[in-house]
Amino acid sequence: MHTLTANDAKRNFGELLLSAQREPIKISKNNKDAVVVMSIKDFEELEAMKADYIKHCFESAKQDLAQGNVVDGEDFLNAL
Repeated sequence: MHTLTANDAKRNFGELLLSAQREPIKISKNNKDAVVVMSIKDFEELEAMKADYIKHCFESAKQDLAQGNVVDGEDFLNAL
């Protein structure tokens, strides 16, 4: 992943937008990673993957509950 400083991103904003259409671009400020700029297509795909994963976890939890595969919350916390 290509990295730009915040100042470089500001100075070359048009180029940043074009580059982000091809691949996500990391922006750093004060030598620390701050944000990632990505295309709307990449963002929407990422959000869809997150939603699919949450649905999968929910369905798996429903199956566990239906099969009686449960753990008492207090016992679980005590085991930690």
